[in-house]
Amino acid sequence: MSDCCNDKACEIEALKTKQSSTLKVVLGINAAMFGVELGAGIAAGSVSLIADSLDMLGDALVYGFSLYAVARGAREKALSALLKGGIMAAFGLLVLVQAGYRAMYPEAPVVELIGGIGVLALLANGSCLALLWRHRTDDINMRSVWLCSRNDIIANVAVLIAAVGVWRFASAWPDIVIGAALAALFFRSSIQVVRDAMRALRAVPPIPSAVAMSLGVSVANPSDR
Repeated sequence: MSDCCNDKACEIEALKTKQSSTLKVVLGINAAMFGVELGAGIAAGSVSLIADSLDMLGDALVYGFSLYAVARGAREKALSALLKGGIMAAFGLLVLVQAGYRAMYPEAPVVELIGGIGVLALLANGSCLALLWRHRTDDINMRSVWLCSRNDIIANVAVLIAAVGVWRFASAWPDIVIGAALAALFFRSSIQVVRDAMRALRAVPPIPSAVAMSLGVSVANPSDR
């Protein structure tokens, strides 16, 4: 009897188990940090912190979808990535609305809260990125997750830059500008993930007619075209 480590099916199952364990940990970290950052962002009146908290919530949802897709096929993984791209775009729009409101009614946020929570978020996301690093090339599902985590680090550094800007100029504008820039990052990542997902969907073999009929899916006959 062959050793399980030499069995391709066992290797794939082991990889799925590792992916699931990693996703559960990073999901928990992001869900907790969403609550912390949102509360601090509202208390501090900071667009950049609220933007980062929404990013945390989006990531928690993304990791949840990714956890679902781990044991699924290529089509489900691509559809999951497509949904993640939509979530990124939606949160980018929310942040732009918040930035627009703050631009009309500017008020300097509390620097100490922005800086302190920004450092905490950077440490949390650094841990997530380290956990996801080895899975970044596994498949489209894990690649999209890793891209989200990488963007988180960029967002955290931007929040700290916003804190320094608010402190240096005693103005709300550095925070507003950083918040708008984070929204642009969400949109850019959304486009990248959606593009990859569409490419992956096109590469998935079509559902066989018999299987499609059993699932209630209509398959066009080539002779009818």
